[in-house]
Parts: sequence; structure tokens; C-alpha cells
Amino acid sequence: MFYFEGAAALELMDKLEILADAAKYDAACTSSGLDRAGRPGTTGNTTFAGCCHTFSADGRCVSLLKVLMTNVCAYDCAYCVNRRSNDVPRAAFTPRELCELTMGFYRRNYIEGLFLSSAVLLDPDYTTERMVEALRLLREEYRFGGYIHAKAIPGADPRLTYRLGLLADRLSVNIELPSAGSLALLAPDKKKEGIFAPMGQIRDNITASRGELKLYRHAPRFAPAGQSTQMIVGATPESDRQILTLTQGLYDKYRLKRVFYSAYMPVSNSPLLPAPQGFQPPLLREHRLYQADWLLRYYHFRAEEILDEDSPDLDPRLDPKCTWALRHLEFFPVEVNRADYEALLRVPGIGVRSARRILTARRMGPLTFSALKTLGVVLKRAQYFLTCSGRMLEGLRVNPDGLLRHLVALEKPALAGGEPEQLSLFHGEGSA
Repeated sequence: MFYFEGAAALELMDKLEILADAAKYDAACTSSGLDRAGRPGTTGNTTFAGCCHTFSADGRCVSLLKVLMTNVCAYDCAYCVNRRSNDVPRAAFTPRELCELTMGFYRRNYIEGLFLSSAVLLDPDYTTERMVEALRLLREEYRFGGYIHAKAIPGADPRLTYRLGLLADRLSVNIELPSAGSLALLAPDKKKEGIFAPMGQIRDNITASRGELKLYRHAPRFAPAGQSTQMIVGATPESDRQILTLTQGLYDKYRLKRVFYSAYMPVSNSPLLPAPQGFQPPLLREHRLYQADWLLRYYHFRAEEILDEDSPDLDPRLDPKCTWALRHLEFFPVEVNRADYEALLRVPGIGVRSARRILTARRMGPLTFSALKTLGVVLKRAQYFLTCSGRMLEGLRVNPDGLLRHLVALEKPALAGGEPEQLSLFHGEGSA
């Protein structure tokens, strides 16, 4: 069993504190997205419900060790706390140290997996080689079968990225900034093409791996939980429309599992970035983007439907689905006993599960408003956009101004809570 003892352990804990804190700005980790049972002679498994640093799909709060291989970086990205020119404590794990930490935390039930990223030490190839060696030791020598999410380094040799994908459950390549212009301005060492190239490789390798598994049961699995990316929101002037359009393109072209949005945290005094004095991270904007992203992935919306040239930004007062409904009142009311699945998904207050329940339940007879509530429909929102057997809810009067006020009032309690915090392994400022 692994213990933190003596001077060497103190040094290792110092590294852990530095590199875990440096990793907190990367939001691109989530539930595992796959099932893998434990095998004899191995340690750990992973479930579809997930291994993440927050709440999983089934409501469990689970955790992973979220850490950098190193925060020593050859790049000088203005928005990054680990940039070359920033005077911060530096550290680097050896592959063996990272394995010992991961196994020690796992055996104590502190974590359920590993999220491994890294600054660019010397060059992308050298950095990726160290990450590959760490994951190889974990999988082959320590027999770790838990969830691993690894960050692919743009510019690394495709053969190294392929080896990384054979060892990890999920890969991600961070876009960071939503436009090529912003990337050139704030991250001159990075190029748009260099970021999209590994995304395309990962997509193709995942497709090839799934094809091989259909033919050969024991074929190696490449990133079975797919790939994801992250964009920083609020550091540059791009509109929500530009961000969602890019997101739509990423889902269409690279078949990403998730796009993550990270509200910009002021970590630099660069004149190219918002002044840190008095700057508030755009957390509400981040929240609305996640809601819009949900519409893209599960509700069959397109980016151009949610926002257009006349309305390039999301309304902070309302969730994007309600905003769309108010702009398209001609679509409503929807007759719940006859509408198809796509139409039901457009109704505020009806989710994917409740829409499917409606389709099943109405086979037995006409549905009423009381029945809809039983099926999980949020009638506080849906009542204004539905009819049951051709009738609206008794006593209900709808006009655009009154509807807007009502929907805004429903949002206020949810937005009144305290600001969210990034979880930390350590006590002190910013810790949970």
C-alpha cells in the first residue's frame, strides 16, 4: 500500500499540490461513457454512469484525480496560468510517481479514475511520450482497469497519439479559443490546423477500432468513450452564435461526445485580455451555453435555429429553449395527443424522457394536463405551449408580454444560488 512518508513523500505532495491546482482550469472531463467490468488480476473498473469530478448521470458524486504531468511549458499563451512567462512554482511528475499517486488514491477510495493533462514540456512529442509511459505503467504493470481521460497534445506525432488512445478511455484536444483570429492573437504558438488534425485522427481511429471490434472480439479498443474538447468563454469578443456554430461543426465533422465551456478566469495582466480588476467570470453565460449545447445534442436543434444575426447572444434571463419558443409562437400550441416526437421536444418543460413517455402513454387513451404532470412534464413552463384534446389549461390566458414575465420569474430562484466553485484537493482559497 502507498504511503506519504518522509522527505521524498513531502516532495511528492508538493508536486501534487502544484500540479493539481494547475489543472483546475481544464473543464473537459465528464462521465466515462462506457462500461468495463473488473477482470481477475486487475484493479478497478468503469461504468457508463460515470467517473467525473462532479455529479454523474445517475446522481452520484464521483471523483477522479485531475492533475497535470507537468506545468513547465514551452508555450506562452496569454490566457493560461502555466504560460512560459508566468512566474509560478513549477513541477513535473515522473511516470512512476504519477502511477503511485493514482493507485494510492484509488485504493483509499478517494478517486474512481484519472484525468491527465500536461503543459508542453520541451515539445509535443516528448510530453506525449511521458504521458504514454505513465498510462502504460498504469495499465500493464499496475493492472489499473479504472477510467482514464487523457489530453492529446496538438503537434505530437500521430503514432504517439494513437498509443495514447489505446491506453485511455477518452481523449480530448482543447480548442481553447473559438476563432482562428483569437488563437493567433493570444496563443501564437498554436495553430487551428494543428488542433483539428489530431481531432480528425482520433475520429478516424475510433471509427476503425469499432469496425475491427465487430470482426475481432479481442481487437484493441481506441478511446472507447470518444473524444471531447473545451473552449474558453469571455476572454475574447466572439458572440454566442459564433461559439455555437463552431460547436455544431465540431459535432458534425469530428463526432465529439462533448464540447465543454469554461468561463474565463483572469490569470494574466495582458492588455489583450479583460482587465482582472473587477472582472467577473461569465458563469451565467457559461451556463446558458451548456443549455444550448444540450439542445444541439439531445433536442435536435441546429445552431442557426437557436441564434441568428439579429440575436447573436443568448438571453441571460431565460434558458435557450424558452427563448426559442417565445420567438416562434406561431409553432404553438402543440397538441400533445397528436404531435410527433420532434414537435414535443420543442415544448419548454418537456424533456427527452417525458416526450418518450407521452408517446407511450397516449396509446392507451387521450392525455390530460394532470396526466402530463405524472409523466414528468414541467407544467409551470409547458402549460403555455400545449393543448390536450384541443383545449388549453382551464383559466389560462396567454399573451407574449405576460408569458415573458412568467418565464423570467420561474428562472430567478434557480439563478439566486451562490456562485459555483472549482473543487480542490486542498484546503484554502478556492477549495471545497
